[in-house]
Amino acid sequence: MARKGRSRTPGPRGSMLKQLEEMQKQMAETQAALEEEIVTASVGGGVITVEMTGAQEVRSVTIKPEILDPEDVEILQDMLVAAFNEALQKAQKLAADKFGPLAGGIDIPGLF
Repeated sequence: MARKGRSRTPGPRGSMLKQLEEMQKQMAETQAALEEEIVTASVGGGVITVEMTGAQEVRSVTIKPEILDPEDVEILQDMLVAAFNEALQKAQKLAADKFGPLAGGIDIPGLF
C-alpha cells in the first residue's frame, strides 16, 4: 500500500541533518583525542609541574623537594594554584584549537 504525503528523498532538512550528524561524530572523535593529549605547565623555574589532559583532567603533579619548606607553605600553595591555572589555560586553548574548525567559527558558549 503506497503512503501519501512527503517523499522520502532528502531535501534541505535531510542534508542539514546529515551535516549535523557528521559534525557530532567529528566532535566526539575530537573529544576522545583531547583525552589522550597532555599539556604541561611548570612554575617556579620547574620546581612544580602539572600535567593535564586536553579534556582538563589532571594526570600528575610533581614537586621538587627543595621547594618544601614547612615555614613557608604559602609559597607552595601559590605556586600550585599558578601551575594548575596555567595547565588549565593550555588545555582550554588546545580544545579551542581542535574544536574551532568543527564549529566553523561559531562561538558556542560552554563548548570549550
